[in-house]
Amino acid sequence: MSKAFTKESDGDEDDDLDPALKLPVGTKNYITPAGYQRLQDELDHLWKRERPELVKTITWAASNGDRSENGDYIYGKKRLREIDRRVRFLRKRLENALVVDPATRGDCEQIFFGATVTVERGDGVEATYSIVGVDEANAGRGLISWVSPLAQTLFKAREDDVVTLRGPAGVEELVVLVVEYREIILGG
Repeated sequence: MSKAFTKESDGDEDDDLDPALKLPVGTKNYITPAGYQRLQDELDHLWKRERPELVKTITWAASNGDRSENGDYIYGKKRLREIDRRVRFLRKRLENALVVDPATRGDCEQIFFGATVTVERGDGVEATYSIVGVDEANAGRGLISWVSPLAQTLFKAREDDVVTLRGPAGVEELVVLVVEYREIILGG
């Protein structure tokens, strides 16, 4: 059958998403102001800069005649589909976003979204984590998603509480040392 008569997937963009980036069904997309701005900047770049330049290239390539062996045209159309898919995803994420600024939370003893928490692990090593949105998470930088098992374990705990983290490596007890709310820097 000709590709002209086949329909590309109009399914939910979350279907192909890394499981760590999926939001629980029916929940808002909690995100920090920096995370929201980063998604908005990516959307603006794709929609206002990269896509229009690509459309010009595709138009030029199409005017060259035979499209079946035209690399600029074939690659351009493929890249355009990728951009359009990402744009739909970003718009959906931003539409469902609930921006929570931890810097304005004030004094709060319990751990909720936006908290920066220092814990002492079972081996005596201290670690600091900031609880952020799924699109902002970067475990290597101490930014953990609010839907992650660690964040779920820490929620509602207070300083000096001992929480039990159950994971693939087994059970580990964590002692909450510090709970603070401050601006979270995402970095690059």
